[in-house]
Amino acid sequence: MFKTIRVAVCISAGAAVCAGAVCGDVNVERDIVIYGSTPAAVSAAVQAKRMGASAVVVSPETRIGGLTTGGLGQTDIGNKAAFGGIALEFYKAVADWYGDPDRLKVQFPDERKRKAVSAGIRKSASKWTFEPSAALAILEGWEKRDGLDVRRGEWLDREKGVEKKDGRIVSIKTLSGNVYRGKVFIDATYEGDLMAAAGVSYHVGREANSVYGETLNGNEPGCAKYHQLHKGIDPYVVPGDKTSGLLPGVEPCDPDFKPGDGDKRVQAYCFRMCLTDNPENRIPFAKPEGYDEKDYELLFRHLALGPLDRNGMPWINSKMPNRKTDTNNRTGFSTDFIGQNWRWPEASYAEREKILAAHLKYQKGLMWTLANHPRVPEKIRKEVSRWGTCKDEFKDGFGDGWQKQLYVREARRMVGEYVMTEANCRGTAVAPRPVAMGAYTMDSHHVRRYVTAKGYVQNEGDVEVNKDDKGRRFPPYPIDYGAIVPKRAECANLFVPVCLSASHIAFGSIRMEPVFFALGQAAGAAASLAAADGKAVQDVPYEKLRSRLLADGQVLSFSKKPKSFEQTKAKESK
Repeated sequence: MFKTIRVAVCISAGAAVCAGAVCGDVNVERDIVIYGSTPAAVSAAVQAKRMGASAVVVSPETRIGGLTTGGLGQTDIGNKAAFGGIALEFYKAVADWYGDPDRLKVQFPDERKRKAVSAGIRKSASKWTFEPSAALAILEGWEKRDGLDVRRGEWLDREKGVEKKDGRIVSIKTLSGNVYRGKVFIDATYEGDLMAAAGVSYHVGREANSVYGETLNGNEPGCAKYHQLHKGIDPYVVPGDKTSGLLPGVEPCDPDFKPGDGDKRVQAYCFRMCLTDNPENRIPFAKPEGYDEKDYELLFRHLALGPLDRNGMPWINSKMPNRKTDTNNRTGFSTDFIGQNWRWPEASYAEREKILAAHLKYQKGLMWTLANHPRVPEKIRKEVSRWGTCKDEFKDGFGDGWQKQLYVREARRMVGEYVMTEANCRGTAVAPRPVAMGAYTMDSHHVRRYVTAKGYVQNEGDVEVNKDDKGRRFPPYPIDYGAIVPKRAECANLFVPVCLSASHIAFGSIRMEPVFFALGQAAGAAASLAAADGKAVQDVPYEKLRSRLLADGQVLSFSKKPKSFEQTKAKESK
């Protein structure tokens, strides 16, 4: 049974049921107030500490680190040379962690002896794959090392918890009744809750291509090459019978929705599972309470038409240390719960709980189905059933090795002083005030499942483009300072390093954990300067900020000439 244990709620003044937070009339005042649990929140706090500013991290989650500690151990990076500073410091810390052979307790059968692996890791400058528990230990180690002030289980009162005066945030209040005052504030959440509550402009969903002169941003029916369903799948509960209704998660045909149009749909979420095939650590996949076979009928029909794809398996099962994995979505029907997350960005805490519960039930049911259902081919059942969640991971989660952290790939996106767009990714527009680098493919997961004009089911929204206008793989590109700063008229003392100012497709490239580490560091540095000088965030001297970031190892430019896309692919195939 799913239990609502995620949100801290004070049911009345002085009566508290807050997990990890001290409830009551507590006032905290710092130079910088950071709201969030993500890597950006941690790196902002570390940077502020190093610059002598006082800071408090108001963490809604009791587990810091967001997706970095929540299952995303296979780091999406693009180009490692684009990252220095605190981001690289973390991935170096991962190498140091596994350089100790005592921390490599068990290995996959095809791996070398663990002492040899540890020796190899020690020689490496960094390591970008890791267990969730290792990432958590490293970040909690930083918290202790730097004496960071982290207040856990503190959820912003989104209705009346933000006090503003003369265009500046004065304080924020949490559901516990605690009040946090500061000179500068940082919204480091995946959802942008503080930004929204402060009255800052933002967008949810896909802009039309016409808004920023883009080609990949809006509706793209029939364009998705990857993670697509077989053609010809009937969308109705009873095949051929429209009166029986559509299968779960399938939208009807909308002939008025044209290519390039915008919408409020959000790319799909999932849980990044940490799995193992080690019998001593494995928890077998169990059928969830309320399991409904109809939720997977589309999967069965998809499988009946042939293999899922040339690899034959419904996941990306990437190896992590200690015989574990980071398991992610792949193929036309997989861990992404397509179309069931659109309300998440704007939803109340209670509604998010329901969405989270639905995702958990769906993914648990999917894994049990793949491992056990007779309509799944034996080859897939045999492979999936030898895996399971880990006994030694996510002990603070929902139980049985399942974490609380949903993969919120995208939520609100600020409309700030500078908007990052497809042109920035392709290099036809260059940010004039770089504070960090983006380095990944323009990437969006599917946003919807619908009935085509021909009457079959199709996924829509997946984009995976890494070429510039000349057909070359685009290199790392700068992210502008104005993209983490609101418009001056809306708020003069807020930074937004995660839900930054970007179009849907540009955010699809930026939205990677190393980038959030880097943007958090930039926000922490700029906030420290703004607090010290009493300046609006829009007036922080860029050259002063740039000098500080460079001194602290941040990468702000990339000059290597890109190879042609064909040369790059040829090299990768060797």
